[in-house]
Amino acid sequence: MRRKLTFWRVLTLCLVALGLVVLSVMSGGPDGYSGRSTPHIAKVRIEGTILEDEELLKRLREVEESDAVKGVILTIDSPGGTTAGGEAIYEAVRRVAAKKPVVSQVGTLAASAGYMIAIASDHVVARQSSIIGSIGVLFQYPDVSQLLTKIGVKVETIKSSPLKAEPNFFNPASDEAKAMIHRMIIDSYDWFVGLVQERRNFNREQTLALADGSVFTGRQAVANKLVDELGGEDTAVAWLKTKGVADNLKVLEWKPAEKSSLGMFFSRSALKMIAQYLGIPQESAGVLEEVTGKRIFLDGLVSVWHVDGKPVGGQ
Repeated sequence: MRRKLTFWRVLTLCLVALGLVVLSVMSGGPDGYSGRSTPHIAKVRIEGTILEDEELLKRLREVEESDAVKGVILTIDSPGGTTAGGEAIYEAVRRVAAKKPVVSQVGTLAASAGYMIAIASDHVVARQSSIIGSIGVLFQYPDVSQLLTKIGVKVETIKSSPLKAEPNFFNPASDEAKAMIHRMIIDSYDWFVGLVQERRNFNREQTLALADGSVFTGRQAVANKLVDELGGEDTAVAWLKTKGVADNLKVLEWKPAEKSSLGMFFSRSALKMIAQYLGIPQESAGVLEEVTGKRIFLDGLVSVWHVDGKPVGGQ
């Protein structure tokens, strides 16, 4: 009886998958692909923690190369992330902007590396209550030395020079190690400040006055010229029209492939549900990911406001 029940369960799932394939074909392709061959305005969402996202970089490259894309809207809602990830996406957006008009439309948040990406466009639109700014760089590392002392664990290290593998988790950082990290942070900060100065047409003094890590509402950001205009997607579309984009073009979101109906069905979460349905043990790594959520620490230099994107005390 158990074997028969499993057979019918598998058969049912296969029929559902086949139905999704048929629907995908009939609709002209997965979500985000249908209609890409006709002239349109491409919308690309950049959300959550910024990393060096190969899929997003590939999608931006496809937007850049598509003759059907006449203008681009970047919909940004991000607290920032790794500085290198922000740099990679910034450069990809600038390559798109060299060929077609690009506008950023900020939702709740565009801070740190999120703001870095926003200013890669030629025009920035934000809501009145959007959170903008947090221009800066930081480096985080845990120090578990006191915990190890309490439980009686001592880590011995033999290395070629005093600054090799510094700072580390197991000993308080030396003044020399802190100075080394500070020099690296200041160098990246100067680079970030230079981007803001160039893209927002500030002088050095104006930029430094705004690059102290402060965040601003959309209204304040307009007053400080960190963004160009208040509004939403309609405002972004209206700006594109001033750059020669035709009035009758639709806005088509370019979604990642994994967000298609078929891709979502076979995503990790869906596969876990199927495994549970069939009585198969779930992958332990996947369970761990569900329990721990996002990483507390990001590797390397980061330009981030709040890693989880939720302002303290926010509504």
